[in-house]
Amino acid sequence: MSKGTLGERMGIEFVEVSAERVVARMPVKGNTQPYGLLHGGASVVLAESLGSIGAAVHAGEGRIAVGIEINATHHRSATDGHVTGVATRSHGGRSLATYDVVITDEEGRRVCTSRITCMLRDA
Repeated sequence: MSKGTLGERMGIEFVEVSAERVVARMPVKGNTQPYGLLHGGASVVLAESLGSIGAAVHAGEGRIAVGIEINATHHRSATDGHVTGVATRSHGGRSLATYDVVITDEEGRRVCTSRITCMLRDA
């Protein structure tokens, strides 16, 4: 993550990056709501970061990816450790790229499912 970005402040660490699949992890600590549970918005930030990076790689040099739609379903809470997000490209065209994102806890249980679509444009 670039210095000073939201992803950096949230501790997102990328593990794997390609146009087809992006994997990153994020600590629960520091990204919680008042009850000590992972904030739903933090899951959405992780999902959008994954999908946007994948779409930018898919778009290629001289092009950019801009998020135009995201949704999320929160299945369970996480209270400690890290969560891991895996974004898998479900559509990769010239003007749009869509990624399905699954976020799991350290025990492999699904915390959140998300889908993000990015518009691809010339830089």
